[in-house]
Amino acid sequence: MKPHRGEFREGDHAEYTLLDKKFRTKDLSNCWLFATLEPCGPKARKSPKICCAERIGNARIKKVWYGVQELNSKAKGGKKLLEEEFKAEVLPFNKDLHKEILAFNKDFNDWVEEENRREVTALEIVTGPLQKAIRNANIHSLSKDALKFYISKSKKKYAYNSDDLKNDLISKDLLEVDDKNGEVRPTGDCILLFGKSPRDKFPQAAVKAKVDYGGGQKPDAESFNDALVLIPDKVKEWVKKVIPESMDRSDFTREKVSHFPPDVIREAVINAIIHRDYSIKGAKVELEITPKKIEVRSPGEPISPNTLKNLQNFTAISQTRNPELAYIFNIVRFMEETGVGMDTYRTMRENFDLPLPVINYKKPYLIVTFPRTIESVKELYPVKSIKQLTEIQIKGFDWIKTTGEVSTREYSAHFNISYKTAQRHLAKMKVLGLITDNGEDINSPNYRYVVA
Repeated sequence: MKPHRGEFREGDHAEYTLLDKKFRTKDLSNCWLFATLEPCGPKARKSPKICCAERIGNARIKKVWYGVQELNSKAKGGKKLLEEEFKAEVLPFNKDLHKEILAFNKDFNDWVEEENRREVTALEIVTGPLQKAIRNANIHSLSKDALKFYISKSKKKYAYNSDDLKNDLISKDLLEVDDKNGEVRPTGDCILLFGKSPRDKFPQAAVKAKVDYGGGQKPDAESFNDALVLIPDKVKEWVKKVIPESMDRSDFTREKVSHFPPDVIREAVINAIIHRDYSIKGAKVELEITPKKIEVRSPGEPISPNTLKNLQNFTAISQTRNPELAYIFNIVRFMEETGVGMDTYRTMRENFDLPLPVINYKKPYLIVTFPRTIESVKELYPVKSIKQLTEIQIKGFDWIKTTGEVSTREYSAHFNISYKTAQRHLAKMKVLGLITDNGEDINSPNYRYVVA
């Protein structure tokens, strides 16, 4: 059965249609439920109505699959409610489906954004340091430049100091209205996103960058303490200054080409800003550039349901611990520009002929390291046996990581080498413990190599 939103009546959620209209009298306790969007949470419905997550829990459905995370502040929280209150298992779809789901949901998301803008009543604020109104802060604590940037990128028609903008931020739970005196105060998320001085309230909210040029040159450093929406482009401009450029004359042009693409660093910083754990007060997002590597360190462990292994294999799905921040970054097209999840990292070879990044966790930082040379790969990769591979074999290993599983013939065709040479490459990687097989008989047509 594939019920959908508004199937019987405009505005009805698909879960309501399924559970209250089609199967109200059926025992669904042994059933699984699949939804393209995370079921809405407790803020989505006012009593006596109930949210979709509660409706699913009441139906005693114990396994729920969903497509993409709900970032809308009015509807988020369904996964958490199902797991904590109803003890249901809540799992994401495979990451390959995320882009497709986001694409066919675009019109719906745009409609939700417009509906949010029209609603100007303040809603209950979810508990948590970033969702609470900030003491001794008001609308004047926000940066004119940050608000103008938001208006421009989101293609609004507001003035930066208008009631329209104020109501827009209220509808997103970024401003809270005091019921007694009508005073408007920004939440922690709002101060982070648009504050004049976010670090006055959150000292950890900064990006610390440093560059070591090598060769005896004096290192350089920069601290980005701005509103979060202004930091990514400032980081990109700084990177373009500190990473030297060379002339690409391969097609008889004089176009400058960076030794490392600034947009990749910018995306890594965006991911660090959005996904970091802001409760870790002593740690900031860090960017370090050396001749051997470029490293971005983000405070916080991998975000459930992703694991470190998912990140290292580039199979992690788009998931954030800070949905309010991610929602605004989506609206201003920071997240949309770079695709979903790990795609940019996974295509480093294909798009830039650069080694894949190495991802690790060293408390309290999740660390994304971009090796700048083959020798750096050998030095930085956690499995030291990789040092015994040649450059083309390391490229082959990178390709297997991004492909998932490959046959000898596929490897041979991809690198335009002989079947025997492909066999030698793969056998060497297997002996070194870098890859293994899929468990099929070696003579089976289904025999494949996978990353160990």
